[in-house]
Amino acid sequence: MVWKGTFSARDSGSSIVCIAHFYFYYSEMEKTYYDPKDLKKFGDIADFEPELAQKFFDYYGSVFEEGELSAREKALIALAVAHTVQCPYCIDAYTEASLEKGANEAQMMEAVHVACAIRGGASLVHGVQMMNKAKKLGM
Repeated sequence: MVWKGTFSARDSGSSIVCIAHFYFYYSEMEKTYYDPKDLKKFGDIADFEPELAQKFFDYYGSVFEEGELSAREKALIALAVAHTVQCPYCIDAYTEASLEKGANEAQMMEAVHVACAIRGGASLVHGVQMMNKAKKLGM
């Protein structure tokens, strides 16, 4: 396990366990699943189905062209979505794209926080489903 962080004395034991588990998982994922070199092989998806791959890449290219949203804004949106879907390849790609399109680190982090707020809110709103079920069961 590779430790990638530090904790202050204020951290609770459960937080440390949770975050330590995340860092252990992330470290293991780097070794076994996520290889940054694979991002450069993305075009290889055409090897098995060239026609569909070409349609996807044409669509993808069109989506990221300048339009009502600037290329910078689209890169920041993509960066936020990448964090929401937890795609390490996408996070790498759109971190680089955001910087290339003129975003700064504070803007990128703000986009990540927007993604976090939406993801967290979506999880919390499902609590209403739990509450409804608990009330129905008379708990």
